[in-house]
Amino acid sequence: MLKEKVEKILEEVRPMLQMDGGDVEFVDLDEKSGIVKVKLTGHCAHCPMSELTLKSGIEARLLEKIPEIKQVVSVQE
Repeated sequence: MLKEKVEKILEEVRPMLQMDGGDVEFVDLDEKSGIVKVKLTGHCAHCPMSELTLKSGIEARLLEKIPEIKQVVSVQE
């Protein structure tokens, strides 16, 4: 399942975020559009570098490993 692949990759990047006091939570996956929604938590939620972390870290890793993924966006719940 695509969702499980996404969650596995998030587990791989999670330790890097946790070293800085942050974390990432999986929120949703739209398999049709290839958009993954995540929520940055802890220090990552309000860090000025959070967009860079999202795009250069999390999104880059997901795009590299899962061709069906087209974009990762951060949401606030």
